[in-house]
Amino acid sequence: MSSKIEQIIEEIEEYIDGCKPQTLSKTNIIVNKEEIEELLRELRMKTPEEIKRYQKVLANRDAILADAQAKADAIIKEANIHTTELINEHEIMQQAYVQANEIMAAAEAEAQKRLDAATIEANNFRMQAMRYTDDMLGNLQNLVRQTMEGHAARYESMMNSLNNFNEILASNRAELGPAIATEQPEEEAPKEDQ
Repeated sequence: MSSKIEQIIEEIEEYIDGCKPQTLSKTNIIVNKEEIEELLRELRMKTPEEIKRYQKVLANRDAILADAQAKADAIIKEANIHTTELINEHEIMQQAYVQANEIMAAAEAEAQKRLDAATIEANNFRMQAMRYTDDMLGNLQNLVRQTMEGHAARYESMMNSLNNFNEILASNRAELGPAIATEQPEEEAPKEDQ
């Protein structure tokens, strides 16, 4: 399942692929400025949504930790109640003390176990969210870099073509130069005779 950001990046790529080439150019394309700006605006608007989604994942970490803490507190409270009941009974006072300590230790161990598991799970969610965000930013960075490289290559190609054309023009003018210089004196000579 792709994210909204990935979908917009695909739309930008499809749009660029669908653009008409510029006249007399194999590499330059004609881009509708409003359409490309609209796609970029949409990308800017969706990026915060994706980040909010990952913030919710991180917020779930706090909920998981709070739930684990609540369960641990309930277990400890139950253990305390049970301990109090055992202590109140005279015949089994010693046994109650031992059992209460065992229950307390088990409750604390269970609470710690749940807290540790919740912390690990929350940290995993956080790392996944960070990796995903980094991947999306990396894809966007690659798209921008590729676009810049493509435009630089097209610009260089156009400048090479213009330089070649300029050299041809200079060569043609150089070839015409001697012919023009020899024709002018012949035309002026008959005028002097009159």
